[in-house]
Amino acid sequence: MVVSAAVIASRISICSSCHPSTSTAAFHPISRLIQRRSASILRISIFTSSSPRNCVGARRTAVRMAHTLGLTKPNSIDAHQICFSASEINFAEWKGDFLAVAVSEKDMSKDSDSKFENSILNKLDDQLGGMLTEASSEEDFTGKSGQSIILRLPSMGFRRLGLIGLGQCSTSPSVTSAYRNLGEAIALATKASQSSKAAVVLASSDGFSLESKLNTAYSVASGTILGAYEDTRFKSDSKKPLLQSLDIIGLGSGPELEQKLKYATDVCTGVIFGKELVNAPANVLTPGALAEEASKVAKAYSDVLTARILDVNQCEELKMGSYLAVAAASANPPYFIHLCYKPPGGNVKTKLAIVGKGVTFDSGGYNIKAGAGSLIELMKFDMGGSAATFGAAKAIGQIKPPGVHFIVAACENMISGTGMRPGDIVTASNGKTIEVNNTDAEGRLTLADALVYACDQDVDKIVDLATLTGACVVALGNNMAGIFSPNDALIKEIQEASEVTGEKFWRLPLEESYWENMKSGVADMLNTGGRYGGSITAALFLKQFVDKKVQWMHIDMAGPIWNDKKRAATGFAVSTLVEWVLKNSSS
Repeated sequence: MVVSAAVIASRISICSSCHPSTSTAAFHPISRLIQRRSASILRISIFTSSSPRNCVGARRTAVRMAHTLGLTKPNSIDAHQICFSASEINFAEWKGDFLAVAVSEKDMSKDSDSKFENSILNKLDDQLGGMLTEASSEEDFTGKSGQSIILRLPSMGFRRLGLIGLGQCSTSPSVTSAYRNLGEAIALATKASQSSKAAVVLASSDGFSLESKLNTAYSVASGTILGAYEDTRFKSDSKKPLLQSLDIIGLGSGPELEQKLKYATDVCTGVIFGKELVNAPANVLTPGALAEEASKVAKAYSDVLTARILDVNQCEELKMGSYLAVAAASANPPYFIHLCYKPPGGNVKTKLAIVGKGVTFDSGGYNIKAGAGSLIELMKFDMGGSAATFGAAKAIGQIKPPGVHFIVAACENMISGTGMRPGDIVTASNGKTIEVNNTDAEGRLTLADALVYACDQDVDKIVDLATLTGACVVALGNNMAGIFSPNDALIKEIQEASEVTGEKFWRLPLEESYWENMKSGVADMLNTGGRYGGSITAALFLKQFVDKKVQWMHIDMAGPIWNDKKRAATGFAVSTLVEWVLKNSSS
């Protein structure tokens, strides 16, 4: 993606690139580079099929991986487990290390005698001899989001009591976020106090419908799991989280609530997997390593998932010139990854495909990322779309709804004499030609062939995800993804799914008149259309590779994939994708 000097301070260069000619001779240097490598090779065999429509076959593709640059290997760390339970016991009788009381701003109201109007807070305050009133006044605690008070109570059944603010909680998305933030706050408080057994009660839960109770429990559990998680695989010294259990009091009990809590655990497993893929440095997570991780997911849930991994030669057979052009400069070979999910019963109402951008490192190619604001040091996260895709695959492998395809064209965008040059014309697998006017707009070139492949699977709906443009970050900031689709119903599906998960998406226009900027004098199209409306022209480009009979949506997630403050991945979109798949399976 091109960023001019005039706007480099306010724009973030994220997206990507492309490659040279589409003749088979153009890709032979990749094979020669691989053959010349002297490092030891690890072979991982994955069963694949020779037909692009078949997910299971007899031919093998060897994923070849050299020793890691820098000799870095992630530590093997056992997944931390938190036991969740739901009950209707009297919170004052609960015994453990840490009791969290979630309060809204309204809950902090007091009567004329300076007594809490909320019955739970009033009862606690009486038990503590007015300590809550005193502490909230001294700390100016009003129940706003992000506020908390922790009190040590050696004489009670619980060692510590925490008041955690929920804010106003007036609308559905803010309610979801508030309760997820509550879970994160509990995780942080228990870590600071070295607590292993915790409980949470809402100061106000009267009038909650069954659905509200289930969604609240889900959000609290999700926030707790993700709040307790810390990626320490690349640290020489790390401590395990101490939190072992969380009792959720006052939201009901029974099998339906227990199932919702298990669902939260399953989804978070996928979110954490997605985070770890993005967090892994590019010298560890090469295209081959990403293919290996995807195959491990398929193996772990082999009752419903199969893996098909295509190498360079197989991609050439499918005429994926656009994708292979991006990959041609790298010594690490590309792998096209297709996980096919089939439900245990084999009954599929709606065929879905999730397509993720899988550029494991984006140098920008000959249009190299350079200067302040280029973020080249963070371009390991340019495979964030694939992380969301495979994170969703892992969660869905556990939940087992009806069928969906997970597709990623994995590669690196590097610089070498074999690489794609500005001005080259490449040919995608649907026969359309693309003049490459910017090698740092590579993500859309890889997605072009991936989308054609997805349509060939006879799917009904496709959602693609990519850290595609800095223009989308300029438009929407770091906390929101842009969504594009000509189909209003599909937009509504993702928006409804996001209301459950609390993730933020905003619809942007597919302004057809902007396509004029994408026209080439010598090919069917350019791969970029100038500095204005960059996220829109990128989406219009992708649209050229989607069959008109297929419902399609593009998600530009360049902003929310990364948390600058924590310097770590967010796991964005995994939970929304899972929710979307489940809604389609039940409709």
